[in-house]
Amino acid sequence: MSVRGKYILWFAQEHVEFRTAEFISLMKLMHMQYNDNIDNKLKPFWIVEFPDDAVALNYASRAIALRAVLKLWSHGEDYEKFHENLKLFIKQNQSNLSHFFKEDTSFKITVETYNKHLSQKEKIERIESMDYLPLKGGVNLKQPDVEWWYAEFWGLDPTDVPKKPKDILFGQWLANGQRQLIKEISLKKRKFIGNTSMDAQLSLLMANQALVKPGDLVFDPFVGTGSLLVSAAKFGGYVLGADIDFMMLHARARPSRITQKVREKDESVRANLEQYNCSHRYLDVVVADFSNTLWRQNLKFDSIITDPPYGIREATEKITVKEKVEIKNNKAKISSDTNLHYPSTSRYALHHLWNDLLMFASMHLKLGGRLVFWLPFCRDDYTDEIIPQHTNLMLISNSEQILMGRTSRRLLTYEKHSESNHFFYDKVILHPILTLDFRERYFESEDVNRSERRIHKAKQREQGRLEALKRGKVLNDVVSFKRNMNRQRFNEIEECK
Repeated sequence: MSVRGKYILWFAQEHVEFRTAEFISLMKLMHMQYNDNIDNKLKPFWIVEFPDDAVALNYASRAIALRAVLKLWSHGEDYEKFHENLKLFIKQNQSNLSHFFKEDTSFKITVETYNKHLSQKEKIERIESMDYLPLKGGVNLKQPDVEWWYAEFWGLDPTDVPKKPKDILFGQWLANGQRQLIKEISLKKRKFIGNTSMDAQLSLLMANQALVKPGDLVFDPFVGTGSLLVSAAKFGGYVLGADIDFMMLHARARPSRITQKVREKDESVRANLEQYNCSHRYLDVVVADFSNTLWRQNLKFDSIITDPPYGIREATEKITVKEKVEIKNNKAKISSDTNLHYPSTSRYALHHLWNDLLMFASMHLKLGGRLVFWLPFCRDDYTDEIIPQHTNLMLISNSEQILMGRTSRRLLTYEKHSESNHFFYDKVILHPILTLDFRERYFESEDVNRSERRIHKAKQREQGRLEALKRGKVLNDVVSFKRNMNRQRFNEIEECK
């Protein structure tokens, strides 16, 4: 089928870096043809070619970055060219457009701008400038039979707004994107959340980049409170998760909401899925150490979506075996204590985590399956060469989200393109930069704000207090001491009065 119809994709100007990756992923997921000649993909308006309206509607049915899709009627770089093109479009397609201009067809024209505010009077002037439209029906602002949108693009820089718009567009509204899902699964009203629960919009974008479709088996090896499972389940995937943090998975960790003192008894990952009517797609979550895999080698996932801990707000941990030193004949011998009941944890270095994650994906992803995860780094260190590589995985997209100070994280999407006959020869290539301690570099940054430094120092003080208690030191409660002193001074002042 040849690509022929032109459409306007109107994007929300939020998480701009991710819209291209989502668009290309959805085109592949739905096996759709398209052409685009977009000179600047940071612009909120794209003009693309689709075979027909059905393709445009299919895309809108999954797109999170999209505000709306319109069928293009006209666009131009100035008012004169715009009106000339619109008149020509109506003349050339008069027979196909006649049903829009019947007396019993109500209509609505919405005027929108980007990077410039128009008064109500100016908006009416824009509508009246198109008085040559052969409209015969009545205006209906609530439920029109047909809706057109008129949009003006005034550049991207709010400090340098041009005297005239750079582009003027007019088209028939077909459908909105799926941005209502962002509000529907918002963390603000979610039953069970933690300190690092993934933002609803980003989790939905990750599910789209992972090509999640109804019936897929989706796995998150660092599941936390299950934010990524929620987004995958909303798109029809059957979800499974794992995490080493027993307290978090069983909702016994400290609540993240300021107004909440204790966890509710029914908080859980399952409760989140039930909240959004997706419990039938919930398989389970298990307590597991990712560095010591428990999964059968023949288990295959359609996609793996995850946000591993970075060691900032959540610790990177793995199970370790305590070793004790025995002295025999003046020689030290290291032996493992096999009688331990509670497993001990140690720090899980991030470069070891990336290595294990890519190796796990190469073994447990189906051919064509996708791995989507976040990679944190200091922006001063970044080059394309630091992105991890694997012989069986192909990098599909790489989008940056700036965090704080000089730190960022990149959403990486890999696709498994080949199976390995000899797992021993599978290879992960990690750049030396990734072996540096991200946590240390994060807190060494001069741009870290006072709030983060205060949290870091409070944790250091608490760690020092616990170590002092272990040594048997008796500590004074400084807070209670100051409170009592202030109360005593207040009472003395009152007595003097």
